Amino acid sequence: MTRQQFFVTTSSSSAAEKNHIKKFWKHWFIVFVTICIFSGLFFLNQKENNTYILKALELKGSVKEGDTLFKMNCVGCHGVTARGFLGPDLHSITQRLDDKKIIKQVIEGQTPPMPSFDIDPQNMSNLLTYLHTLR
Repeated sequence: MTRQQFFVTTSSSSAAEKNHIKKFWKHWFIVFVTICIFSGLFFLNQKENNTYILKALELKGSVKEGDTLFKMNCVGCHGVTARGFLGPDLHSITQRLDDKKIIKQVIEGQTPPMPSFDIDPQNMSNLLTYLHTLR
């Protein structure tokens, strides 16, 4: 009788163990799928940003338009002369950062409190051209 109870206990604990293992793998599968989805979205976003960056770099910018754009959007933090206020001094920024990094900073606002800006490629090219004049 004891032996029979032992087998019954073993089979029910075995079933519980199998159920536990199924739940464990189910949770890991959900985590894995979630990570894959977020990774895919991240890489798609990077591709969009790379396309935007390449487009902005292909265009010929205007210093005058870039100066106007800077005065409308950037002087509050970088000052009228771009020497810095809340944001850093932007003189020689094009020697410290390459154009791709500057574009990413502007469109993504990578360093707080820098906001991100939704700016079309032509205006981004204009702003970059203006920033290249700051020495």
